[in-house]
Order: sequence, then structure tokens, then C-alpha cells
Amino acid sequence: MQTSSSATPPARRSLCLILLVLTLLSSITMAESTGEASSEAKVHIVYTEKPTDEEPKEYHLRTLSSALGSEEAAKDALIYSYKEAASGFSAKLTPAQVEEISKQPGVIQVVPSQTYQLHKPVGAGGFKLT
Repeated sequence: MQTSSSATPPARRSLCLILLVLTLLSSITMAESTGEASSEAKVHIVYTEKPTDEEPKEYHLRTLSSALGSEEAAKDALIYSYKEAASGFSAKLTPAQVEEISKQPGVIQVVPSQTYQLHKPVGAGGFKLT
């Protein structure tokens, strides 16, 4: 009687070992894909001091050029140049570029861009309008 019950634990151990290996492999794969995604360029808002002696867009391009290495790269990365309510610009930057541009003179803060969605209106009693 004991021989049949003693045969199951090695099978369970093998199954547990296989599940453990599969879990580790999937964790490694997910970590690698997360690492690749974190080096992708994402939109950031770069707040700068207000330029006194040049046009804001030219100042923003010059600041971006010194961090990215060329004016062409700066023009490709620049999305929008803010000049009314705040001084700064939005640009697609990698984490390394964010670190580099943060060191530039006149740069106050670099923050990731976030998109917020307003709630949709609902009718009386919380029912959606159709």
C-alpha cells in the first residue's frame, strides 16, 4: 500500500519544479521587455526660465540641442513650445535625455506628460444619457 503513495511525491516534486522554472522564465521575459520599454522616448514637459534676449522657440531648441547633440535631433524631438502661460516645451525624450536636459542651464523642471480624461456627463439619477 505504501508503494503507490510513495510514487506520487516525486511526480509532484517534478511538477512543482517545472512550474517554478516556467514562472522564473516568464518573470525574466517580463523584466527584459520592461527594460526595453523604459528606454523608449516618451513625451515630457520641460519647464524653463523665460528667455529675455531671444524668441522662446529658439531658446527651447537651443536648450534641447545642447542636450540631444544636434539641432536636427532637437527639431525632431520638439512637440510644442509654450510661451504664454508658462515658459517651456514638450518633447519626446528617453530617460537618458531627461537626465541630460535636467542639467542644462535655465531648465527648472522636467516632468512626464500626463493625459487626463474628463468624466462623461450622466443624466438624473446617475443614468447615462443616450
